[in-house]
Amino acid sequence: MPILNHHRRSPPPCARNGARRRGRRGVGSLAVVLLGLALAPDVASADYIPPRRPPPAPGPSPTDATAQFGSQQAQFDLGSTFLERAGNQMTWGTNAARGNPGGGGASQDAAPQMFRSWGELYGINSRTDAQGTFTGDQRRTYGGVAGLGATVLPGLNLGVTIDQSNSKIDMPVSRQSADLGLTEFGLNGSYSVGAWTLAAVYVHGWGNIAAQRDTIIGPALSNYRGRIDGGLGELSYYWGFGQNRIVPKLGVEYVRAHTDGYQESGGLVPLTAGAVSGDRAKVLVGAELGHYWVLDGHVLDLSGYGKFVDNVVQDLDPIAISANGQAVTVQGVVESRYGADAGAGLSYGLSEALRVYASYDGKFRQNFVSHQGTLGLELRW
Repeated sequence: MPILNHHRRSPPPCARNGARRRGRRGVGSLAVVLLGLALAPDVASADYIPPRRPPPAPGPSPTDATAQFGSQQAQFDLGSTFLERAGNQMTWGTNAARGNPGGGGASQDAAPQMFRSWGELYGINSRTDAQGTFTGDQRRTYGGVAGLGATVLPGLNLGVTIDQSNSKIDMPVSRQSADLGLTEFGLNGSYSVGAWTLAAVYVHGWGNIAAQRDTIIGPALSNYRGRIDGGLGELSYYWGFGQNRIVPKLGVEYVRAHTDGYQESGGLVPLTAGAVSGDRAKVLVGAELGHYWVLDGHVLDLSGYGKFVDNVVQDLDPIAISANGQAVTVQGVVESRYGADAGAGLSYGLSEALRVYASYDGKFRQNFVSHQGTLGLELRW
């Protein structure tokens, strides 16, 4: 037994101390884990709500530019309409008087009138269909025209005319609207040699645009200006037989429209938009047909026309809009390449110097339709 006890060895003191330290560290780590679990929130509990990140600031939408597109299109259309109506003043209503200066039914010996003035009231209802991010619009325009012309040399006529109009532009899909007040000033002239007549018109216009965009906390408002410049050249040939006439016409038209940039006020996300310009050139080929009657010394003239339209150039800048440090660029709106214009007119001579007239003018494109009615009064002396 003593021999056996002599061979049994106890662990060295350092080993015994290390075991005790490892045991104390294990117990301490377990205590920390249990304490952490006790103090930590119950992630499985339904009452726990994780922290929310703030949503990103809303930015602009491409459809937010609809009102500016609608205003740009209205300027193009009104500029084109005024050019063509001013050009008609140099030919329409005078064709029946070819070879008879006093008008149909008047004496050939009557002294020709050297001056003429006219006034018109008109209304236009038009619609542009949706394309791309443009949601489409509907426009109603009312306006008036006054003009003065003179025969300065045999065959040479010159005139000035002014147009004042107001357009209501409605874009219900994008919940936007705009008012366009446009003033246009025109210079027109014509020169006739035999059966041929060359007419030309230049127009400059300027306007104010007040737009509104609905948001969930109220309307976002903007005010900006627009302007147009344009020209029209038209060559026609008068072919008369009896009290009938056929007048083939070839025209070239150019319109440039511009709207300034703007900064909205009010609304949920006020936008900033850049200025935008565009050019449109077209070729018009068609003819006017007419017939007049002499009723108890008064001339009743009926005419109609049709034109084929080719928009050979449509160059529109994109619109850049921005809000909250975000920006988008939206491409401009164009008409279809091909279309037609058609219309009719009725004129009644109250005397050799005074006549009243009414007319209808329609524009028909694949994505655009316009109807215009006009009442006018002309005085010659």
